[in-house]
Amino acid sequence: MIELTRLNGNPILLNSDLIKIAEASPDTMLTLINGEKLIVREECAEVVDRVLAYRARLLAAVARRAPAYGDLQKIVALASLDLAASPTAASPPPGSSQDR
Repeated sequence: MIELTRLNGNPILLNSDLIKIAEASPDTMLTLINGEKLIVREECAEVVDRVLAYRARLLAAVARRAPAYGDLQKIVALASLDLAASPTAASPPPGSSQDR
């Protein structure tokens, strides 16, 4: 959510994912994906800056929760076990040239 200011001075919180179009004519008019239009005091560049800052905060929060690099290496190693020794991996797929 980003905080913006309506023309009358009232602050609003807006889900930035709902913004479809932002245009300056001369006031900034935001068209939302549902067709609703909002006129705000902030200029288009300021709206873009706030959206980018909000998304950067979201990505930083996700990165903080992600496992450490060493943990990821362990997960990848476990997930990519060598299955060549298993009986099902050793048999050729049905209809292959080795099956004939």
